Amino acid sequence: MNGFIQKLRAMADFHPVAWGVIIGTFLSRTGFFMTIPFLGIYLGKGKGIDPATVGAILAASFLVGTLCSFVGGALSDRLGRYPVMIAAMAAWSLTLLGFAFADEIWQFFLMSCLNGLCRSIFEPTARALLADVTPPERRTDAFHARYFAINIGGAIGPLVGLKLGAGSTSSLLPFYVSAVIFAIYAIVLVVFMLSFRHELQEKSSGTPMKQMIRIVFTDKVFLYFLLGNVFLAGAYSHLDTTLSQFIGHDRIEAYSFLFIINTLSVLILQYPLAKLMKRFSSLTALKAGCLLFGLGLFGFGLFDNLALLALSMVIFTAGEILSFVIGDVLIGEIAPSHLRGAYYGASGFAFIGQSACAWFGGILLNLLGFGQGPLIFAILMLLTFIAYPFFHRGQQLWELRLGHTGTNEGCQGMELTKS
Repeated sequence: MNGFIQKLRAMADFHPVAWGVIIGTFLSRTGFFMTIPFLGIYLGKGKGIDPATVGAILAASFLVGTLCSFVGGALSDRLGRYPVMIAAMAAWSLTLLGFAFADEIWQFFLMSCLNGLCRSIFEPTARALLADVTPPERRTDAFHARYFAINIGGAIGPLVGLKLGAGSTSSLLPFYVSAVIFAIYAIVLVVFMLSFRHELQEKSSGTPMKQMIRIVFTDKVFLYFLLGNVFLAGAYSHLDTTLSQFIGHDRIEAYSFLFIINTLSVLILQYPLAKLMKRFSSLTALKAGCLLFGLGLFGFGLFDNLALLALSMVIFTAGEILSFVIGDVLIGEIAPSHLRGAYYGASGFAFIGQSACAWFGGILLNLLGFGQGPLIFAILMLLTFIAYPFFHRGQQLWELRLGHTGTNEGCQGMELTKS
């Protein structure tokens, strides 16, 4: 408990912009979790769309995110963080309204694509902004706070969504409420831009896009991290897609309960895991996260008992914490400051794992049926484990680089000379 109080005190002196990103993350994720996790259920039960097509619709969001994430992050390096974030959040609000009015399959495909576009542009830009305004020694605390905010939103959002009728055949209210939340956040970002934009003006990059691509994609440590993260992102995608269909098709209350367990696990485990993993390298934490992710996935298909499903979610969530929080910190260590948006944007190529796995999970459900949970999730577990050798090789290169420089600061200096 004392450690948690110390953590709160350390967070108190974050830059106001950092707090704006963290609090805005809470608001936007609350709206996101009110609707998107239930979208598979809504499309299947409410619109009568078959599981494979539902999987394809959900996968379209991830695919578009994969194609556009680098561009969004790189544009934020060129144009500034705020204009990109404001435009993305305003468009995201309109997209949620589009889901409410859509009725044909092609319309849901279009809205799903726009959802992926907005998210893939906004997320890396927000992470880059958070890193911009936070000193290197405080970034781990800042990204933990951001992840804390994400999961508080993940706890509140599904509960509010259920109360508003998320996943039902008739209630469109969750889409309307989420759209309003996103619009309010866009207005808040305008206020922050007018108040603090001068502090970031000098950090804008004049690096041509072609040179950005060359620098980012010749960084071998980053590439191995990215390849491994493709499979981890795919594993996480099943929480909103395959698992929502597998459990939500006849036990929607159980699915909502697991989402709450996911959030509570983050709140309970995040600080102890962060403290533990400070003894190890970032890529060691990612390897451990890979194993826990896979084991948690297998438990979802293996067990029917709610307590054992909750235990599986705890294991899954431990992998989630290690993979995503530490992954964000690692990118901040690797990336030159003037290309941070491009690096965070390039990390969005992991969405290809989300796209492929969301679709693949729907195909497995369609081919094997809802009664073959152990087999389906065993296959998904093995796909997750493929990330391990990529992280292992990345760790070898990372340790070699640190051996040449002696410190993380020296490593960042090497990256700057590469540009």
